[in-house]
Amino acid sequence: MASTRTETPSARSIMVDVPGWGGNLAGQHLDLRLTAPDGYTAVRSYSIASAGPGDRVELAVDKFPDGEVSPYLVDDIQKGDELELRGPLGGWFVWKPEQTESVQLIGGGSGVVPLIAMVRSHAASGSTAPFRLLYSVRTPQDVFFADELRALAESSPYFDLNFVYTRAVPANWPSKPGRISREILEASTYPASISPAVFVCGPTGFVESVANILVALGHEPTSVKTERFGGK
Repeated sequence: MASTRTETPSARSIMVDVPGWGGNLAGQHLDLRLTAPDGYTAVRSYSIASAGPGDRVELAVDKFPDGEVSPYLVDDIQKGDELELRGPLGGWFVWKPEQTESVQLIGGGSGVVPLIAMVRSHAASGSTAPFRLLYSVRTPQDVFFADELRALAESSPYFDLNFVYTRAVPANWPSKPGRISREILEASTYPASISPAVFVCGPTGFVESVANILVALGHEPTSVKTERFGGK
């Protein structure tokens, strides 16, 4: 493990040097295995926040207090500790720089992790494909990659960023806290009429609700790709 960075009060980014990794596509994931001194092992899948060539992998983990793996990764892991990784995995929930259609990203909480990989790949490749991220979080303090996302939105004419806060809003925010609704999706996402590629990631209930609304709004089910949280 090379370094870590605090993302939110309950989440941490972890940078790992993996000799021979070679890189990964934006949106892919990996399996991480921890082995206890008594030989007990636990395996969890995590989305990869980094993308493109190279041997450094970035993960971002939110802590489940009663989990087996996430508390160690958020609270205990130290620089120099070794992790066992397998990947990259997955070839469906991915974005590639050669794609030119508009892209709508919708993330809930730590579900933004594979989406930030797509946003980073979009910026690094110089793509002019229109990108839009609708990001739902509990409070302003729960935003992953907050400074980076805002900087990218301010510097790129091809990336648009919108937030939904479910429990507390920033000062002078124009609306009250609330979950993503049909009205919010209609106002803050690309319409079905332009046939965007849509990627939705977050907790199972969030993903199912958003996907159902998008289909009701006219999006083709095959154009709405979803990914849900794994284990703890």
